[in-house]
Amino acid sequence: VGKATRRYAGITHIDVHDMSQSRASEIKSMTASYGVSISGLGYYPNPLAADADESAMAIEHLHKVIDAAAILGIGRVNSFVGRDPVKSVDDNWPRFLQVWKPLVDHAQAQGVKIGIENCPMLFTADEWPGGKNLAHSPAIWRRMFDAIPSDHFGLNYDPSHMVFQQMDYLKPMRDFSDRIFHVHAKDVRVDRHLLNEVGILGYPNSYHTPKLPGLGEVDWGKFFSTLGDAGYCGPVCVEVEDRIYEKTLDSRKLALKQSYDFLRHFIPEL
Repeated sequence: VGKATRRYAGITHIDVHDMSQSRASEIKSMTASYGVSISGLGYYPNPLAADADESAMAIEHLHKVIDAAAILGIGRVNSFVGRDPVKSVDDNWPRFLQVWKPLVDHAQAQGVKIGIENCPMLFTADEWPGGKNLAHSPAIWRRMFDAIPSDHFGLNYDPSHMVFQQMDYLKPMRDFSDRIFHVHAKDVRVDRHLLNEVGILGYPNSYHTPKLPGLGEVDWGKFFSTLGDAGYCGPVCVEVEDRIYEKTLDSRKLALKQSYDFLRHFIPEL
């Protein structure tokens, strides 16, 4: 699918092009031997890209990721809806329906739920002005789910994306409790002195910084209290994008340990 160009775009852990039951058994045996499990397959392209080849490749690969999730017995795929950033939401909408109705139909047929991450993908100049993911706000989620009402189409919810957009990060867990399939535990620090300098129309990377849970502005006690009240029993995965911890393998491991030590106070199973 090509080399990722953006920071924290991830790496290829599983080759979904050649997935088989025997390969799935190997993967499950390996993860079990380390005492871990796969909560969902993640693939975050731009299926609505203006470039036809980029869009086609993303859609084709998403089908394969969905198939692989079914073969592995995982049942979840997390992704972005995508967007042509120079077009309005309304102008993107026909293409959204054209692309995502068949994708969701395919996922439902395979018994796989698709969780769309609520990141606007609007951080730097190349993503300006609209960002590269439509699904960044409750208003758009409602419109999405009204248009595609499948119970296999929902959210991979990350509270940090709401915080830097100056939005309530607790209310969506109440309003969309039946649509939250997967959760990212990531915090964020909004540097008000920088925001006051560039304003909300400035590039978000100029005034906000992703952080480990507990090092930003999310109140994790309220977060997990609300998430529990909403009836959520699915995965909560730490997403490490804190640059302080990215330099070495040891520092990245430390990021996970620190996140575990902090979050275990809110999640009894830990």
